[in-house]
Order: sequence, then structure tokens, then C-alpha cells
Amino acid sequence: MNRPHSSGPSWPEEILSPGAWLTTVTGRICLDLLGSARARRERYVGAWLPEPLPDGTEWAHAGGGPTGPADPADQIVLDESVAMAFLVVLESMTPAERVAFVLHDVFRYPFAEIADVLGRTPAACKQLAASARRRVSPAGAPVPATGRADVVRHVKEAWESKDIATLVALLDPAAVMTADGGGMVGTALRPVEGGARIAEYMVAIADKAPGLELLERSVNGAPGLVAQRSGVVMTVAAFDVSDGRVTRIWVIRNPEKLRPWARDC
Repeated sequence: MNRPHSSGPSWPEEILSPGAWLTTVTGRICLDLLGSARARRERYVGAWLPEPLPDGTEWAHAGGGPTGPADPADQIVLDESVAMAFLVVLESMTPAERVAFVLHDVFRYPFAEIADVLGRTPAACKQLAASARRRVSPAGAPVPATGRADVVRHVKEAWESKDIATLVALLDPAAVMTADGGGMVGTALRPVEGGARIAEYMVAIADKAPGLELLERSVNGAPGLVAQRSGVVMTVAAFDVSDGRVTRIWVIRNPEKLRPWARDC
């Protein structure tokens, strides 16, 4: 932003609170970007998922070091702000809900300041944040990082052996799998619901995709799986685990969203 001419008001007189001004401007830019992104996703082929984020450190690897495989709890720094489940919930909110929720619940801004960003009353902003909060599903019993890694590892082993019974046991009966191919690669266009149906789908994919290698990787700060063929990453899968079972699987196959993984794997 250009500084005002000397004949006009000085910089401190024009913007009394640079922090508040920056928050307002940034918030309104985010509103515009979220609105345009929402419109683009209405034309998206199939389900839209956030881009999966790789971790710089591999959380499990064959052979390990001199002392054996590292403990996943020591290698994963769980950051709720990038967890796939949290990002998916954010995407379900309207732009105004998302801004109100993030500013208040994450950054602890008072509703009076959020009102300036959204151009609404503090009471209306409070309602927006409450509406966004209701979209967050109640969490089940927390699962330690090592527990999540164990569950994902067992899913990998059962998928590789095409063991439907074990997969069904590892999946919550009400589990949901959502895939994002962006219309560029083949995948399920609608969510697959139910542990038994997901298990059957996974085994069917295994039959149709010979030569795939499954790798255990950190995806958005949590244990996940990466499928590659001849060193090229084809799929990244993120998991949500509750009470020792997989409740959600997010499968990203859109090549444009997998570019960072070409360097990571």
C-alpha cells in the first residue's frame, strides 16, 4: 500500500491501529477468495478435498536405523490446524462462518473486532461462529499417535493381503471413504459408506492395480498411506481413527494435488 502524500493525513493519523487494519483487510481478502473458491468447486468433478500435506520426516520405514524403526510418537508433531479432518470441516462452512470461527475459536479475536471484518453485528458474528462450531462432529475416545499408526499399518497389511474380514474389523461400521480425482483420474465420484462396502472397494482396487507399493507416511501430521508405482506417487490417503477403528478415509488422486509428494517420497 502506498503511503499518503504529504498534503494529506499522516500514516499514523490515517490508520490508528495497524494490527486491526491488517486483520480487517486480510479477513476481507479471505472472504473474497473463499467465495470464488466455493464457486469453482461447484463445477469440480466429484468430491473436492484439501491438498494432502507431506511431512519432512518419514514416520515409519523398513529396517529403521541402528536401533530399529523410530517411534511415530517421536517423529510426528500433531498440528490440529492442518489435520485433514479439521480442514474438511472448514471447507463445509460458509466463508463468513469460516472467518468468524477461525478468528474467534483459533486466534481468540473478540466478536466486536470480527464484526468490523465481516461487516456484521457482534451478535451476528457470534451466531456464525456457533453455527460453524456445530459442524464439528463430537470426537470419540482419543487415540495416541502410536495407536493411530498401528491401526493404519494394519489397514495397509490387510489391503496388501486382500483380507476383507480384517479390513472390516479395522473399519468402523459407519466409516466413510471420500476420494478426490478431480476428473483427471478414475476414482469413486461419491463417498463410499459403511465399513463392509469400503473393505470390498479396497480389495477390488487392489485387484485392478497390480504393482502398487504402499508406504507409511505422515499425511497432514498424522499416520497415512501413500501408493506409488515405479516411484511415482499415485494416491495419498489420510485417516481419522476413533476408539481404535478407522472412521474416515480421504483419498486424494488428483495429480495436481500430489505434486509436493513427488519430492517427498
